[in-house]
Amino acid sequence: QLQASGGGLVQAGGSLRLSCAASGRIFSIDAVNWYRQAPEKQREFVAQIKTAGSTRIVDSVKGRFTISRDNAKNMVYLQMNSLKPEDTGVYYCNALLKVAQLSPWENYWGQGTQVTVSS
Repeated sequence: QLQASGGGLVQAGGSLRLSCAASGRIFSIDAVNWYRQAPEKQREFVAQIKTAGSTRIVDSVKGRFTISRDNAKNMVYLQMNSLKPEDTGVYYCNALLKVAQLSPWENYWGQGTQVTVSS
């Protein structure tokens, strides 16, 4: 249902753009979130965007990361600039969506994409 892509290896100070594609049977998508998990650490919230466009960014990446969405394409993007080694981790997208009009809102996770920032 959700596919994250765009990760890779980049030097400190570089940029990456992650994409989260929602596919399959989808009626509506509400909030879409990005989380990340560094080695031996808990998964942490990074950014959120809602259907109307309101966003929330964690303080540690504010000013460097931007979240955006294309509702027509069911895509959400995470533009990451000025990357630091501490941004290294597996990035996951997560969305609250309905597969049909009368279906309940359900939480879905993508498979994750690896981001590695070298110093």
